[in-house]
Amino acid sequence: MKGIMIESYGGPEVVQLRTDLPKPSATAGQVVVKVACAGINFMDVHTRQGKYASSVTYPVRAPCTLGMEGSGVIVEVGEAVQHLAVGDRVAWCISWGSYAEYAAVSAQKIAKIPDAIAFDLAAAAIFQGATAQYLVDDIAQLGANSSCLIHAASGSIGQLLVQMARARGAQVFATASTEQKCAIAIARGAHHAMLYDNGRFAERIRDATHGKGVDVVFDSLGKSTLRDSFRACRTRGLVVNYGNVSGSVTDLDPIELGESGSLFLTRPRLADHMGDGETVQRRADAVFAAILEGSLNIEIEGRYRMEEVQAVHARIEAREQIGKSVMCINEVR
Repeated sequence: MKGIMIESYGGPEVVQLRTDLPKPSATAGQVVVKVACAGINFMDVHTRQGKYASSVTYPVRAPCTLGMEGSGVIVEVGEAVQHLAVGDRVAWCISWGSYAEYAAVSAQKIAKIPDAIAFDLAAAAIFQGATAQYLVDDIAQLGANSSCLIHAASGSIGQLLVQMARARGAQVFATASTEQKCAIAIARGAHHAMLYDNGRFAERIRDATHGKGVDVVFDSLGKSTLRDSFRACRTRGLVVNYGNVSGSVTDLDPIELGESGSLFLTRPRLADHMGDGETVQRRADAVFAAILEGSLNIEIEGRYRMEEVQAVHARIEAREQIGKSVMCINEVR
């Protein structure tokens, strides 16, 4: 079986295309999927770099087959799996091994996909779509008359957050690193977009909200923005730190939250919000329904072959590629 794996952590050079990997079999509670497409995510880069080497939430260790999101058709069903069958069109995320022709996946991480959703779109949508959906609906609970600030709003998840927040009736502020990226956020539905400007976005948010600040800040950057996110948030507001692209904050004293207005700070992870098959299907259904009704748009920036993934990893790591990409592996229907 062809697949892409790492035997040690490091840069893109540790990515190996192998043709001798064993085809997986379904153990109890699993299914085997003939992979049509695999999503290419920053989490794959983090896996390669070793950032999950000691993680409890994401217990993936080298050596391993890369890829934590994919779509395809079930070809084998293990014991004790009642709700899935051979031939089902499915997608999954936070289960590693999708950079391969076949993947064994826990049935509790699988979602059926509608016939109207193509495999490449399903592979591009389920991880980041489910992430945006739980952040907006479960964590922030955005609705009419609420307001939020979304950092990295031109990125893959950022664009989805903008669209979902706008669909819930929230006032949406966005930040990005360039005017071009700000324009992307506006095109996706943000009411206002601005540059980070070395943290001066906080003053602009305060000015735009008559000194109050926003109800919720979605911060995927971490070190470079988090304390300024506190300044942009209202008294007793919520700061959602769901990523650390710019680095981890290692010197935060909880008293800072009090000094910033008795703020709430959370660092959620998708795995804790996708705990069973029913929840996975519910989140996937919400994402796919929004796509089909036209309120959520997911553009696939690139479609690649296995042989190109090393170069794609390098571009993602260098921030030269911000849109969603997929790897097309098998022709399946």
